[in-house]
Order: sequence, then C-alpha cells, then structure tokens
Amino acid sequence: MIDTGKDKFKAVWLSHSSIADFLKCPRLYYLRNVYKDPRTGHKFTIMTPPLALGQAVHEVVEGLSILNVEDRFAVSLLEKFETIWEKVSDEKGGFKDKLQEEEYKERGIKMIKNVMENPGPLMNKALKLRKDGGLPNYWFSEEENIILCGKVDWIEYQKKDDSVHIIDFKTGRNEEDGQSLQLPIYLLLATNLQKRKIKKASYWYLDKDKEVTEVELPDVNGSIERISKIAGRIKLARQLNHFICKDGGCRNCYPFERVLRGEGKKVAVSDFNQDIYIL
Repeated sequence: MIDTGKDKFKAVWLSHSSIADFLKCPRLYYLRNVYKDPRTGHKFTIMTPPLALGQAVHEVVEGLSILNVEDRFAVSLLEKFETIWEKVSDEKGGFKDKLQEEEYKERGIKMIKNVMENPGPLMNKALKLRKDGGLPNYWFSEEENIILCGKVDWIEYQKKDDSVHIIDFKTGRNEEDGQSLQLPIYLLLATNLQKRKIKKASYWYLDKDKEVTEVELPDVNGSIERISKIAGRIKLARQLNHFICKDGGCRNCYPFERVLRGEGKKVAVSDFNQDIYIL
C-alpha cells in the first residue's frame, strides 16, 4: 500500500469485534474500545470460559500457518494445546472451578483431535496478510479518517488457479448469523492486502464438522456500503463522546460496569497490553 502520509494514530480503527460491540451496545463499545484505565493506561476486557476455549484452540490451529506444510503436524497438536492451555488455566480463564475447566478443556481436545484427523485445507499453503505493526489494516476511508483492521484465521492458497480461500474457525456451538459482518470485513481485508483473486469463503465449525462449510462470498460494494454506514455512526459517537446504553445497563455492558466499580479481579495483561479481568 502507498503511504498516504496520514496519521494512523488519529484515525478511527474499526474491526469486526469493535463494530459488533457498538451494534450490541454503544456503552459496551466505549468500555472495550475507548476507555483506558488511568492507573495503567490500558484498555481492558473480561475473560470467560468460552473466550478462553476459543483463544487456546485458535492459537494452536492458526499457528500452523507460519510453518511449512510438511512441518505442521511434526509435533502433536495436543502437546501444543496442553502448553497453550496453561495461559488460560484456573482463574485466568474465568473458570469457576476445576470441573468447569475440565469440561471446556475436553471440548478443546476434541476440536484439536478433529483437526489432526481431518486436516483438509491445513495441508495446503497458507498466505498471511501484510501488516504494519500490529493487526493487518488498511485505510477504509482516507476522507473520513477510518482504518479497517483484523486478522483472518486462515487464507488457503489454491495453486491450480492462483486464488485464495478465506477460512474462519469457529469454536462455539452456534452457527454464524447470516447478517454478521465478519466475512465482509475479512473479504475487504484480503482484497486490499493481497493481490490474488478471492475465490471462496468458508466456516469450519471445529466442534462438530470434519470439513469446512462453504458460504456465499459477500458482495464487495455491498460490504463497503454496510460498513460505511456503521463507521459513520461510530465516528459521530466518538466525536460527540456519546455512548449511552439504551437500557441503562444491559447484559452486554453491565459486566464491564462492574469492573469499573472494582468488582473484577485482574488476572493478566494480553500481548496487546490489554488488562484482562474476571468477575
């Protein structure tokens, strides 16, 4: 990408997760994406068992993409999972007791075994999006000073026609909502940060499926239009510093309000300098 000379530090950064936060509750968006603890200068989040599970499984599976194909399964993924699980074990994963932790860990082991027994696209070359510093990103709108960022779980290279296949790993039990902006955002990131044609996109529900589920590729122009509308609302809210929960404290923002009241316990700091709390 050509350096535009614009200041990325003054831009509004948007991702699938931050947009989802805003659509759930503007106050949630503020607490997760704008507010910084004056004591640490860090943003914060709350760890829960489903998040811990997803984080551990994603780290194992996504980590394969940086290895040569012949080396990806040279070391047991179960061994890697055991090591990575230590990062979220006990209270660090928000588990209420050992029994709950074992239930989630067993689900993770099942998913890892599924990948080992049915590697499918993981046995093909994978591409990585260009990134400047942290997450892959590009100027979604220079005029509006908006940057779109995010990390695509897996980009499979298909040699026969020099194209790519976007794959998103799912560790939850619910199927993705057809109105989700995740694939549209992945599509735009892959379109702007690499040169090959994007031929298809799929979800892989690791908890139940042995192979990927292909879905219809979003329309690029339609995706830009949808995201532009939401980006405009978020930018205005930030300019006005107006982030109100319409319910006066909904199930989405209330746990974060509890942390602000001192009811949470800080258990870690993420690789992105984000304070991690449990309730």
